[in-house]
Amino acid sequence: MGMANAAFPRPDMPGPQPVDTAKVKSLTGGRTAPLFGASASEAPDRIFKSAMTACGLAVLGVLLLIVYELVSGSGLSWHAFGFKFFAGSDWNPVSEQFGALPFIYGTLVSSLVALIIAVPLAVGVAVFTTEMCPKALRGPLSFFVELLAAIPSVIYGLWAMFVLVPLLSGYVEPFLGRTLGWTGLFTGAPYGLGMLAAGIILAIMIIPIISSITREVLLVVPQHQREGVLALGATRWEMIRVGVLRNARAGIVGGIILGLGRALGETMAVTMVIGNRPEIAKSLFAPGYTMASVLANEFSEATGDVYLSALVEIGLALFLVTIIVNALAQLLVWSVTRGQPRRANA
Repeated sequence: MGMANAAFPRPDMPGPQPVDTAKVKSLTGGRTAPLFGASASEAPDRIFKSAMTACGLAVLGVLLLIVYELVSGSGLSWHAFGFKFFAGSDWNPVSEQFGALPFIYGTLVSSLVALIIAVPLAVGVAVFTTEMCPKALRGPLSFFVELLAAIPSVIYGLWAMFVLVPLLSGYVEPFLGRTLGWTGLFTGAPYGLGMLAAGIILAIMIIPIISSITREVLLVVPQHQREGVLALGATRWEMIRVGVLRNARAGIVGGIILGLGRALGETMAVTMVIGNRPEIAKSLFAPGYTMASVLANEFSEATGDVYLSALVEIGLALFLVTIIVNALAQLLVWSVTRGQPRRANA
């Protein structure tokens, strides 16, 4: 009975009274206030939005500040040499004659050698981990490959000095000189230090970058592409070549260019093995210089204003090339991966 009376109140009990909205609006000046107060809840949102906007603008501000400092610092060199600075090969701080062509040549050659070695290995690792590797080994193998990117460059340089250079001078370079010396690319004394050593150490350093990007691109290739090619009677290799790699080629090229951007700007490991001599030589056994390594070696020694300005101009050129290369790589990767989910069995 008590429950029944609670469920059905007596007629003499007052029920819920309707809210007089007109009276509320008259008291609040025409506004109906929310239950918990809008001003108290909107303040944290405004603070959070302002903080995030400040973070984004801070990154842009740092980038603009770097560009400003590089442009202003290279003014003396630009007025003294103009465009001839990038075409001249004479680097003489005593007479204040500077030309950046040997450094540009060394950067391009070492990066090209690195790409020739790294691209087949990196793409092969990515194809194996996504298409052929057992699922139990896929995760650990990908982890150890990407772990190479976390190793400091000075460790790569030390390994190259104590392991790679003796191997090159004792076995690899003499063999290349005997077999391929007629090409002119493998001539000279096999000291181990030179363009070839720099290219090999750069290749090892950019393999995880190209491999990880290629793997991500392969994972977003639709599964029905693979199934359709196999249904037409293709072999596994034909399925990978036609159904997977062909559809992911733009993203793979983007990953390669991203690795090239890393190779162009690498400093410490290259400085330790390239030989650091500002000359242009056809042989890969000859020592060379890169734009990054000349900054690392000579920036602290620059005493004259023109000397310092010339080094800053090299830094500006390297900065612009790296920005362009990375932007192009990101654009190519985005053209493949936009709006496409990853495979569930990845």
